[in-house]
Amino acid sequence: MNALAFGNARCARGILSLLAGLVLACAATVLAAQTFDASHLQVPTDLNSPWLMHPGDDPAYARIDFDDSQWIPFDAHTDIKTILKSSHPDVVWYRMRLKVSPDQGGLALRESKVSSAFEVYVNGEQLMVSGRVAPFTPYTASARLLARIPDRMLASGSLLIALRVHISAPEWSVQGPGLYAGNLAIGQETTLYRDDWLTIIGENSMDWLDRLLSVCLGLVALVLYAAQRRNTEYLWIATGGMFTLLQFPQLVISDFANIPLDWQVLTVLLRLFTPYVFAAIYLSFVHQRIGWRWRIFLIFAGIMNAYTGLQGILFSAPPALQALSNLPLVVLFSVILPIMLAVHWRRGNREAGILLIPIVLLSLYIYAEIGLGVLFQIPGWRDFAIRGLNLIDHFPAGPIALSLNSFSGMLSTVALALIMLIRSMHTSRRQAILESELAAAQQVQQVLLPEQIEMVPGFAVETVYQPAQQVGGDFFQILPAGEGGLLVVVGDVAGKGLPAAMLVSVLVGAIRGVAEYTSDPAELLSSLNERLVGRGGGSFSTALVAHIDAGGAVTVANAGHLSPYLDGREIELPGALPLGVVNDASYETIEFFLAPGSRVTFYSDGVIEAQNQQGELFGFERARAISTQPAAAIVDAATQFGQEDDITVVTVTRDAAAASAA
Repeated sequence: MNALAFGNARCARGILSLLAGLVLACAATVLAAQTFDASHLQVPTDLNSPWLMHPGDDPAYARIDFDDSQWIPFDAHTDIKTILKSSHPDVVWYRMRLKVSPDQGGLALRESKVSSAFEVYVNGEQLMVSGRVAPFTPYTASARLLARIPDRMLASGSLLIALRVHISAPEWSVQGPGLYAGNLAIGQETTLYRDDWLTIIGENSMDWLDRLLSVCLGLVALVLYAAQRRNTEYLWIATGGMFTLLQFPQLVISDFANIPLDWQVLTVLLRLFTPYVFAAIYLSFVHQRIGWRWRIFLIFAGIMNAYTGLQGILFSAPPALQALSNLPLVVLFSVILPIMLAVHWRRGNREAGILLIPIVLLSLYIYAEIGLGVLFQIPGWRDFAIRGLNLIDHFPAGPIALSLNSFSGMLSTVALALIMLIRSMHTSRRQAILESELAAAQQVQQVLLPEQIEMVPGFAVETVYQPAQQVGGDFFQILPAGEGGLLVVVGDVAGKGLPAAMLVSVLVGAIRGVAEYTSDPAELLSSLNERLVGRGGGSFSTALVAHIDAGGAVTVANAGHLSPYLDGREIELPGALPLGVVNDASYETIEFFLAPGSRVTFYSDGVIEAQNQQGELFGFERARAISTQPAAAIVDAATQFGQEDDITVVTVTRDAAAASAA
């Protein structure tokens, strides 16, 4: 009996030992199934499974010893909405156990696009944070964050990763809110760092280049607009470049670090103006005026464009409204502008044809996005739609991801630059022609305004002519009159440049013709007025004519010109209209005597209107004070003060010795 009992006891102990071994083996198998093996990592690996998930919030969920046996198993390839159904908690926790090698070292976690606010804990210690989970403070989620796991945590051979995620209402409205496949990865820090940089540069280089080219083109357009104010399209291009520049910093920074969502909201609000500005660029090149109907449409398109950008950031919208919210912008860039450019191109506008190429490419991109988006809603076509969207948005070309949208934007910038270059070439050619015409006019003017004056016995004449440009509007003539007399004509045509120079040639030719049969100042001015009325294109000219006979008697008639100075004293002249204003104008004459040794000085208004850097005019007082100086000294004084207009100075001095001999 005892032996039998002993045998039964031994048998029972054996059975119990066998059962215990089976239980331990099963437990080990279950634990292994819930643990991610990271002990032999060769390349960075996404932590997609096996996770445990639990809705709600409790700081204890981050502890390594917390009992999560009742949590829901979760695979990150699964949309959490299929598990939680209609429940949309603000905070969801995820936990995963990892097996690691104590001597691995250099391990790091890489996060990408988990949520607008989350925290990552390793063995109960916070390793990574973005935004604030509670109280909720959202940040952007586009950056790839990297955090090294302290080597001391690897000594135990296991890690517990706890992820605390705030899922906002807008985030619940999209597919895969919270943790999703590819959001969290583990690997060597150096490898992850290198991969992140390559990914950031590869995914964003085209967009960065597109925006940089737009900003540079805007700066060039601003310079061109400063010189060509009539070309309002340059102002619109500069404005577009400015808006791109304002958006650029936030877009670049958010690729490297998550920033407060308010910054992104401010950038999105700039989209209120982008339809108006970029549509105005195209419309200005086809000379289409933006009337009130256009303004209403473009303002509405801007409001809807900003509303679309704020979806998913501040609020969620019903699917139908999401599809319709950006319809005005879609219609503008894929229907209205292509048709308008095509029509004007057919009418002979080459610039419209150049701009039509990128706008058609953008239209094709928009049509492809809409079509593939519709196919994505059909389960059987979803994979095809995803491949198509990746093809047009992230086509791999080596390390660079090509985007049809960015490519069309770059092509648009190149098209605008090409138009500006062609215009600049045409402007350069016109400028060269104009400069050759000015050079010819300058040569003609040098002939008309002689550098050497024919000597008239008894008089010493000095003349200096200093144009403000290549050619000027001042003129003078010193002609001998009968019986040893002298005829002086000084004038100033309104305006500058080539038109004024051409009118000067008309007047000088007329002066020489009229002076052959009369030396009477009033008669000469009347004749010049008749020649000029109706021929100056609305322009006019001042003129003063003085006849000085051999005995020193001076007869002067004036047509709106400055009065002369006699030995530093102004000669008062009656007022009269300039030449070319009215028909049958009459001109009064006055007489005075030029004594031996006396000097009479004639100015153009360029002396009086010389202006210094403080805006002070040379003025009549200074002009009178230096009127007894040589002509060259007077011109030099006015020029150094600050020349603004053509300057002409003529001085006539009666020779005292010759007068005594007579």
